[in-house]
Amino acid sequence: MRGPLVMQGYLNKPEQTAEATEHGWLHTGDVGRFDDEGYLYIVDRKKDMVVTGGFNVFPREVEDVISTHPSVASVAVIGVPDEKWGEAVKAVVVPRAGTTVDVEELRDLVRDRKGAVYTPKTVDLVESIPVSPLGKPDKKALRAQYA
Repeated sequence: MRGPLVMQGYLNKPEQTAEATEHGWLHTGDVGRFDDEGYLYIVDRKKDMVVTGGFNVFPREVEDVISTHPSVASVAVIGVPDEKWGEAVKAVVVPRAGTTVDVEELRDLVRDRKGAVYTPKTVDLVESIPVSPLGKPDKKALRAQYA
């Protein structure tokens, strides 16, 4: 994007500024798609994309499926190193209070709705997911836990 109200750069970070503002455009890192009627949908962040076996998997698409399960309070999906696939899809799930989560049921749900490539190789059940100061899942911290 570009325009008069778009940021000029990052404070005291010339390398990041140069990368984000290449050729006079602000590169946000968001990935989107247009539908048949021309509406734009933001799919995910480019840096969060998981490349598994040569396929691009956007974590948001997997999270959207898993979050429909009634026993799931919250979910974050990341890529983790994998010798065979390069990266493997991993789901980190916080169960709703007073419920149990069947990991294979979650995997089957994703497989049925999105296909085998999107299906998490592993699902970890946790008490909480780290969040950024803005209250969003901190995927950088999460990836560091599983690196």
